[in-house]
Amino acid sequence: MAKTKKPGEVLQSFIDEYQINAFALSKSIKVAYQSVTNILNDKGRISVHIALRLGQYFGNSPKYWLDVQSSYEIDELSADKKFINTIKSIPKVKKPTGKVKKVTKAESAKNKANTLAEKRKKAAKAPGAKKARGRKSVKSKMK
Repeated sequence: MAKTKKPGEVLQSFIDEYQINAFALSKSIKVAYQSVTNILNDKGRISVHIALRLGQYFGNSPKYWLDVQSSYEIDELSADKKFINTIKSIPKVKKPTGKVKKVTKAESAKNKANTLAEKRKKAAKAPGAKKARGRKSVKSKMK
């Protein structure tokens, strides 16, 4: 398996190609100089914010920069035997064998209403439950 380049190496190749320095890059993409040097020195990572800025500045996709970062991280973790053993111990989920019935909004509302009605009936049958009193009409109150 070919080793993936470090994000700092990729960024350095762009800096060299465009004949700029880290300070000029940091000013142009409006991030702290330390953020750029951390990436170049493999002490920092290319975040979404920086990927968007680098993509705009170099005229490529932010996804390119995120792919550089994630590919490197995947390769690093894939070399970690302890981590790989942990991953291998995770069971795979099994797909359900039967067809899953899609529930429409109307059916969902009906099921919800039925569930509420059932809860009310159970509460009314519970020992010590108070009987629901009917509401008097407005006319009977006026008399």
